[in-house]
Amino acid sequence: MTYKVNTVIEKDEHGYYAFCPELKGCHTQGDTLEEVMDNIREAIGLYLETLSKEEKKLYLSQEIFTTALEVEVA
Repeated sequence: MTYKVNTVIEKDEHGYYAFCPELKGCHTQGDTLEEVMDNIREAIGLYLETLSKEEKKLYLSQEIFTTALEVEVA
């Protein structure tokens, strides 16, 4: 079965960090964007394997909204 999972990827001086807001504790890192994307797919798959059908439905039905805000700094 295929799922769509929200994923946040951040870049810093050490590489990339990724996590899934719906799946608490599901996170990973990588040196490149490609590596972190491969790693988070694997982490999500392993995480979902530990959940019951009911838990998957509950966790993956959360509504998460993201936006980019302009902020004025004095």
